[in-house]
Amino acid sequence: MAAIIVVATAFLFPFFWMVSNAIRTNDEVLAVPPRLLPSQAHWENFVQAWLYLPFGRFFLNSAIVAAAVTLIVLVVSSMAGYAFARLRFPFRGSLFAIYMGTLMVPQAVLVIPLFLMMSRIGWVNTYQGLILPMAFGSFGTFLLRQFFLQVPRELEEAALIDGASRVRILVSIMLPLAGPALGLLALFTFTAQWNNFLWALIITNGNDHATLPLGLTLFQGQQGSQWNFLMAGTTISVLPGLVLTILLQRYIFRGLSLTSGFGGK
Repeated sequence: MAAIIVVATAFLFPFFWMVSNAIRTNDEVLAVPPRLLPSQAHWENFVQAWLYLPFGRFFLNSAIVAAAVTLIVLVVSSMAGYAFARLRFPFRGSLFAIYMGTLMVPQAVLVIPLFLMMSRIGWVNTYQGLILPMAFGSFGTFLLRQFFLQVPRELEEAALIDGASRVRILVSIMLPLAGPALGLLALFTFTAQWNNFLWALIITNGNDHATLPLGLTLFQGQQGSQWNFLMAGTTISVLPGLVLTILLQRYIFRGLSLTSGFGGK
């Protein structure tokens, strides 16, 4: 029990320190030696941080991008995962191996060709430019394929005998059963896109389409760094992911256990 408390404290301390600095004055943040707690709590820092920059715009942009990418990933990964798990077509194994090989390609390698593509079609500094290049990946397909492989084929065979199409089977049978895997994928995708900094930095210019990770850097400027406002803004930015994790926690554990069978054919 003592070891668990020590490990939990080590993991929670950065979050505590972030909140503690968020309610200090900027001078107290920089004070040496640092104090564990502020001398006086300045909760108004959260309001001032929101008003210091177009924070509401950044928050809305992040919500739009993260929600849209998550929705597209769930739809596309469900169809692709079902196809690789159940349908028979030429070169299925080889195609899946190539598909999985893209997991080893770092995002940093892709940003330049993606930016050139977006520039050619006029999607720089647009929502579609922020969303679509990030909405297609192989991880979700892999995750859902592993789940679909564990669903008994008898369910599909009974539905096929009754005249159901493959689309009807996917929508009416497979997806309701895949709730834990879909919840896990939605959490991973939303969190990743909410915190995505590199692509937003490349594809946007100005504040109209800037997301929260990009907007938080504006607290550091030529006039000095507003560390207390930066910590307050960062605290606000982690709340959606924290709330989503709490709401989907039962899906996280069930999804991890149900999709852990990596030996499917």
